[in-house]
Amino acid sequence: MSHITTFYEPGSDTGGWRGTRVAAVQVAPVLLDLAANAARSAAAITAAVLDGADVVVLPELVTSGYVLADVHEARSVAIPATSPVLAGWAEACSARPGAVVVGGFLELAEDGRLHNSAAVVDATGVRAVYRKVHLWDAERHLFSPGDAPPPVVETAHGRVAALICYDLGFPEWPRTAALAGADLIAVPTNWAAGYRPPGERPIGQVAAMGAARANHVVVACSDRTGVERGVEWSEGSAVVGAEGWVLSEDVAGEGVAWATVDLQAVRDRRLGRHGHLWGDRRPDLYGALTAPLLPHADEAVAAHVPAVREPVGPEVGVEVGAAVGSAVGAEVAAAVPAPVE
Repeated sequence: MSHITTFYEPGSDTGGWRGTRVAAVQVAPVLLDLAANAARSAAAITAAVLDGADVVVLPELVTSGYVLADVHEARSVAIPATSPVLAGWAEACSARPGAVVVGGFLELAEDGRLHNSAAVVDATGVRAVYRKVHLWDAERHLFSPGDAPPPVVETAHGRVAALICYDLGFPEWPRTAALAGADLIAVPTNWAAGYRPPGERPIGQVAAMGAARANHVVVACSDRTGVERGVEWSEGSAVVGAEGWVLSEDVAGEGVAWATVDLQAVRDRRLGRHGHLWGDRRPDLYGALTAPLLPHADEAVAAHVPAVREPVGPEVGVEVGAAVGSAVGAEVAAAVPAPVE
């Protein structure tokens, strides 16, 4: 692999190499205060882009707060993708040509359902919305899960995709985004603080490192800070390079995790002299990933979770495969010589 990454802070000398400057912003949303969170998030974007950020990532549910008591509370701070709040993010992006923000918000869909969503926004407006597919614990009592793969948005700096928090726990999902062409996966997240052995990173960062390494993509995670209804957070905001190493410095409290990355170099997935990360895949052997659960696993799930979504039908798999197949095939063909008979 020929990926090039370097640490960057505002005002530092990058030696003439431009790269893409990524800012994972760590803030403390105010629970149920939509107006305050709208102002705070827009101000955070403005500050980051004025400091040189090309891509800004904001935390999960940054517009509402996370520890919501019930659907009534959630609905009181839900906003549509056409909301002036997201328009404010677009306006903040206009301070720097090509700037992009990916941030979490509590979405009120056109059909009235609530989603834990992330918007990809630039100065032109909302480019895409991703609805969290893998709902963590009690989130399933507040939100409807998404039913579409992560969107991959072509930006001035490269292809940007969005996942949200618990999505990183399912390796198939960042792989889906990478196969669809993502150079950078932005992850708005709210990682609750938990036990961590001395000297170890937050477990969410470990998941991000694994996803970055396994797919040769940059992963930028924006965690939150503060205490909300007794819940503390891991403050794990980080930018992870495509080799799997954390490039940014740790952030305590409110602040920004900064790094500069080469999103064009991410696309070089050659391994050694003959290998290729995509070309060496064996999808013919991966059928168990989409097959129904085996009886012992199915029984364990049924005993713990009252209702489980039905397995995704084969027609969905075909659609996803068609969307990513042509891009991946072209990448592999360009990098891997034909085998010698």
